[in-house]
Amino acid sequence: MDKTMPRYNAGIQRSKGLMEIGAALYDTSLARKGTRGGTKAPQIDSRLGTNLSLKIAPRKDSPTDRGLGISFGIGGSRENFLQVANKEIDLLWINPNAPLALAYKGLPPFAQPLPLRSLAVLPSWDAVVIAVHERTGITSIGQIAERRAKLRISTGETIIPPYDEDGTMFAVNTVISAAGFSLADIRTWGGTIQTVSRPSHPNRSDAIDKGELDAIFDEGILSWGNYAVERGFRMLPIEGALRDKVIAAGYDMIDITPARIPGLPKTVPSLDFSGWPMIVHADMEDDVAYALCEAIEMRKLVIPTDNYKPLDMAQICSGGEEVPLGAPLHPGAARFYRERGYLRS
Repeated sequence: MDKTMPRYNAGIQRSKGLMEIGAALYDTSLARKGTRGGTKAPQIDSRLGTNLSLKIAPRKDSPTDRGLGISFGIGGSRENFLQVANKEIDLLWINPNAPLALAYKGLPPFAQPLPLRSLAVLPSWDAVVIAVHERTGITSIGQIAERRAKLRISTGETIIPPYDEDGTMFAVNTVISAAGFSLADIRTWGGTIQTVSRPSHPNRSDAIDKGELDAIFDEGILSWGNYAVERGFRMLPIEGALRDKVIAAGYDMIDITPARIPGLPKTVPSLDFSGWPMIVHADMEDDVAYALCEAIEMRKLVIPTDNYKPLDMAQICSGGEEVPLGAPLHPGAARFYRERGYLRS
């Protein structure tokens, strides 16, 4: 019996080797350990960037082996979705799911439904929240407009309409517009806006500690939510007519419970910003989608997850809390999950 170990061809050796090196760079001496937004929660950062564009060029066609190439990207802007729809990117991994649902349904900021499908949804629990400090006396989102509240707000970087390329600020604007006001109104009323590049930015927690903020409009609440609540901020519910308008805009709702944010006195309904979907074109060849799922399964122990748990193959294909399906599974992906016994009814 021949026990000779198989080898990759020379080109694959170098290509695969470089991808492994690229992934490992985030764990080298270039990495630095810190905390999230001034809290004690540990976080690893790096001098390396996080914008990824990877293209594996196709092999030349031959009588025995059809050429195949594939390209990968991460993002979440409107332009990224159009790249998949136009077949400029084969696999796009985004954070969160909500913009995919809008793209699939053809709701703003998308002019028409896009031919997109889910390959997998990796777990992440999150919400878009309108939070105000208790000293304002505000207990509902609608009161901000009614009182023409002069608020000092911390929010994302995109504060000029139309927000089409920023999924977070598009969602924030959807909520406050439905409540009858805008960020421009806040400035007109005498308020100010602090912008941060990420929800966990230390500038936000510093401003909270110094009493320099009255409100926070943002996602990423596991990084700043409890920190703010413990220092007097209230998360305002999206309910009643406001809830109906947000749902009509294409968003799902989620309950923020004390189990997630221990400082909360009670459950608060808000806009669901969970899930990190991997997105492909609807007419990707079934065998390619199937193979991509095989690759996820092969690397499930080393793929990082936002819930700090080992990747659960049954969870990433079945929908539910942490993993909402913004678009149907690609047929090739669904076949893989069914054959392996992962797909729940």
